[in-house]
Amino acid sequence: MNIFLWHVHGSWTTAFVQGPHTYLVPVTPDRDADGRGRAHTFSWPASVREANPEELREAEVDLVVLQRPHELELAERWLGGRRPGRDVPAVYLEHNAPDGDVPGTRHPFADRDDLTLVHVTHFNQLFWDCGSTRTEVIEHGVVDPGHQYTGRLPRAAVVVNEPVRRGRYTGTDLLPALSEATPLDVFGMRTEGLAAHLGLPEDRCRTADLPQSELHTAMAERRLYLHPVRWTSLGLSLLEAMHLGMPVVALATTEAVEAVPPDAGTLSTRPDVLARAARHYLQEPEAAAEDGARARQAALGRYGLKRFLDDWERVMTEARS
Repeated sequence: MNIFLWHVHGSWTTAFVQGPHTYLVPVTPDRDADGRGRAHTFSWPASVREANPEELREAEVDLVVLQRPHELELAERWLGGRRPGRDVPAVYLEHNAPDGDVPGTRHPFADRDDLTLVHVTHFNQLFWDCGSTRTEVIEHGVVDPGHQYTGRLPRAAVVVNEPVRRGRYTGTDLLPALSEATPLDVFGMRTEGLAAHLGLPEDRCRTADLPQSELHTAMAERRLYLHPVRWTSLGLSLLEAMHLGMPVVALATTEAVEAVPPDAGTLSTRPDVLARAARHYLQEPEAAAEDGARARQAALGRYGLKRFLDDWERVMTEARS
């Protein structure tokens, strides 16, 4: 198949394009949000091909994967008038948990009979009001980075983009208290200045924005993975940490309670319990390694790449029938 999709979410797309198809990603002269083209910090196969809007007008497209509401109109325009869901099969991939009037948040693609709406977690499917639109859940898949865990640094790894802007959603306000239990290394985009924003000394809250290959190595050197997120979809970085063999300390919110088994770390809605778990791992590196090994096995079993690609193959085949 020739699959047309935007480069929106680098980690998710990296797993998706491991399938047996050709993937057309739009590219614009300034490589803006609607035309990023191929990723520069992720490893994508040659089957991912860039196409500008002029080339897309004549391109053979078997399926459109929409990921943002405005892409419906944009795809029709760039595909020369072909309407996703009408003239060319389409699915809508919803990456996020609902926002706004939860739990009554109405999905922008609710009550449609021309496409399938795919959620990445069962939690998201439960909370979005999608009306009569057919929905599916395809849980994340991860390209296995291997068991890299050493835990040699008695610090916690946190991976989050824009922690200052996103604030309480990503649990940024919880970091000062948690930093008293363990020094933090916060990785992600626009993390610079976080320590000053939180009023923390630099040694208790260091930040860096690394490409994925370097990020995995850096994460695996930290003693534990800390996930203080209140309300987002299930972060792929959490699953990548588990694949690396890291023990997890996380808020028991959204889909995390499904993803992390009890013997792979600690989940709680009480920050003081998370702080106690972090101290335990800092003091007991062997226990951290053992729980991390169990986290890896759980992640391989539930979030492996083959299952992910098989699920997508089924949904895409059904969308074209």
